[in-house]
Amino acid sequence: MKKWPHTSGREGGGINMMKVISTIYIIWRREIIRYWRDKARIVSSLIQPVMFLIIFGAGFQQTLASSDLPVDYIQFMYPGIIAMGIMGVAMFSTISTVWDREFGFLKEILVAPVGRSSIALGKTIGATTIATLQAVILLLISPLIGVTLTFTGYIQIIFLMVLLGMALSGLGLFIASLMKTTESFGLLMQLLIFPMFFVSGAFFPLTNVPDWLGWIARINPLTYGVDAFRQVMLHGQIDQSLLDSISLYPIYVDVMFLFGFLIVMILLAVLAFNKRN
Repeated sequence: MKKWPHTSGREGGGINMMKVISTIYIIWRREIIRYWRDKARIVSSLIQPVMFLIIFGAGFQQTLASSDLPVDYIQFMYPGIIAMGIMGVAMFSTISTVWDREFGFLKEILVAPVGRSSIALGKTIGATTIATLQAVILLLISPLIGVTLTFTGYIQIIFLMVLLGMALSGLGLFIASLMKTTESFGLLMQLLIFPMFFVSGAFFPLTNVPDWLGWIARINPLTYGVDAFRQVMLHGQIDQSLLDSISLYPIYVDVMFLFGFLIVMILLAVLAFNKRN
């Protein structure tokens, strides 16, 4: 009787790990290629945050000039606009899961001998990469806003971008795993994105709002992203005591919440992915 060569557990584990990494890379690469080929999507996702910054900034700046806001309003809103750009791109990028299901491509992937968790992670990392790239482009206009970042500040803000992008991509993938059509996914995204944005503290400080609004903001992951972005980007731009007065939590609390939310969303997305697909 022919005997197969013996493979040690360590070698088998190494092969499995390489298979997981290869699967994640292939799915990630496919998401990046799809994004790069859709030039209209790239342009529109860049223009929308800038329009918000110009229109709302110009509209509210004079209105809030006599208020107690201790910072220029456009500078105050700029971190929220970057967070909004990450949210929109990260969550809408996961619509590819619904497209793949509708056009049958997802079935072809699922019959392959690869873990479904690897597919889910590949899509999440792909959406995060796209969202971070878009946000970095928006970050380039910071000197025009009057926001000057140090090298350390850039590293910190990019780390926060990736963290927020992963958390929101996980949320988007979880929702996409439950949707059957792109229409239903798009409708639900619209119902979620704008309330999340307006209750994130992007437009006004959350330090003096009604209790019910404060509780909604506390369960909103974008709130923690905006809060952390603002503290990093305005550090050194205004007096620290003034910055503390418009900040909700220490940065480490924002990071801990986003990291915990990321883990929960990824787990839920993988579970939903396994169940529905």
